Amino acid sequence: MEDSKFAVYSFIACILFLGVNGESPYRFFTLKVTHGDIYPLGVKQKGILINGQFPGPTIDAVTNDNLIIHVYNYLNVPFLISWNGVQQRRNSWQDGVLGTNCPIRPGKNFTYVLQVKDQIGTFFYFPSLLFHKAAGGYGSIRIWSRPKIPVPFPTPAGDFTVLAGDWYKRNHYVLRRYLESGHSLPFPDGLVINGRGWNGYTFTVDPGRTYRFRVSNVGISTSINFRIQSHKLKLIEVEGSHTIQNTYHSFDIHLGQSYSFLVTADQASQDYYVVATSRFTPRVLTTTAILHYSNSRKGVSGPIPWAPTFQIAPSLMQARSIRWNLTASGPRPNPQGSYHYGMITPSRTIMLANSAHYINGKQRYAVNGVSYVPPDTPLKLADYFKIRGVFNLGSIPTRPPSGNNAYLRTSVMAADFRQYVEIVFQNWENTVQSWHIDGYSFFVVGMDGGQWTPDSRRSYNLRDAVSRCTTQVYPRSWTAIYMALDNVGMWNIRSENWARQYLGQQFYLRVYSPANSWRDEYPIPKHALLCGRARGRRTRPL
Repeated sequence: MEDSKFAVYSFIACILFLGVNGESPYRFFTLKVTHGDIYPLGVKQKGILINGQFPGPTIDAVTNDNLIIHVYNYLNVPFLISWNGVQQRRNSWQDGVLGTNCPIRPGKNFTYVLQVKDQIGTFFYFPSLLFHKAAGGYGSIRIWSRPKIPVPFPTPAGDFTVLAGDWYKRNHYVLRRYLESGHSLPFPDGLVINGRGWNGYTFTVDPGRTYRFRVSNVGISTSINFRIQSHKLKLIEVEGSHTIQNTYHSFDIHLGQSYSFLVTADQASQDYYVVATSRFTPRVLTTTAILHYSNSRKGVSGPIPWAPTFQIAPSLMQARSIRWNLTASGPRPNPQGSYHYGMITPSRTIMLANSAHYINGKQRYAVNGVSYVPPDTPLKLADYFKIRGVFNLGSIPTRPPSGNNAYLRTSVMAADFRQYVEIVFQNWENTVQSWHIDGYSFFVVGMDGGQWTPDSRRSYNLRDAVSRCTTQVYPRSWTAIYMALDNVGMWNIRSENWARQYLGQQFYLRVYSPANSWRDEYPIPKHALLCGRARGRRTRPL
């Protein structure tokens, strides 16, 4: 009865809160978060289940749908869930990271109210708190085009989700203690596909038909290469952008990234390996699933197909080959290419350099010499209630310092609504970096080796660079993006390497509008959880 009352109250609050979106359908989801025994690599572990499943259930939506997601925390520790790639237009209140939301306490619930405004594509949700991501708790998000919006490929015969990534046999709380004691994580024990190890998952296809494979790297430490034995991968979508439909034999997918491929079952009727291998690692990890032809009587055979392992050049060339489909419609009827991002001159350049340090004798990671420390009160709440002492704007420089020193701070960078910015990610380390920006998609206009300079702009792709939310930066290299700051809020910019994120390689970008209008940003939700120095304050009347 209590649950049903809570659901009714939440629905009423959501209608009032999102009344301006009343013309868009509402979809309701319930996610019950529990601990449970899982065996991804054949060893019993304490995993995080969503509705009793690992991975969790898929969230399906159509462009502009309003999603009412009731999350019940049955763990014995606080919990938060975030929505990787969902832009939360005007609504960073629902982002589900510690800088915007109070954790859901054990035995309590919270209702996320969000809209997939002007979005299509492949994304995923994941637990963002306490290194829970290493215990599972993730699932796929599929945002479908509206029925009258043309899609640049025939309707596939089926739609498969592939959630792949590295995995540790140690429980997540053991890994967290490694980090909190000042040590780096050990090397992963293996890879999983949809929560299963070697040949543990099967995709069944009919001969001659074409299927969509949505592949996300949900791991915490390594890039992967994805391929299907004897089959070609036709790239069609990257994190909400339709692409030029290039064909690949294998494809690199970095931490936090999502891609869609069309795969045609055009080979002899038997079973084939679906393969994921680690990239740029001292030891190559491999796992497989099975592509099963429905009329097959022959199991998998032959060697696992080859793919690059540590070579950077082919990965860089492949990344540069990903291009925006200018003539295809995105979430709206007009062609994607009608937005001429390359004809807009950025008003500001921000350069972000990652680095590794020992601070107070412990391993830390930093952005521009600042290693992020979570505050006692979510930044968004502190900003709304004007609570002093939680953070300071400008607490992280917009360019790397000249020295190699680093310090601990709750780092927040200031930015103005409707600015158009150039962000350069500079990586002087010997490992691949993967960067994600909440609340936005951006154009990856260039990437190359060495030091970025203003002359590097001569190599930018100002015509058909892909728009996405997560990008890689190769070792001792740079990646440049263009981004329109058209979404007011407090937005997390982070490493998708979860140990680096946990130990400080992240910060928040406060995109500010002085208008204080619902046109620019939704008000604080009536049912917002309050914690830290915001506890006891009032949100707002209905």
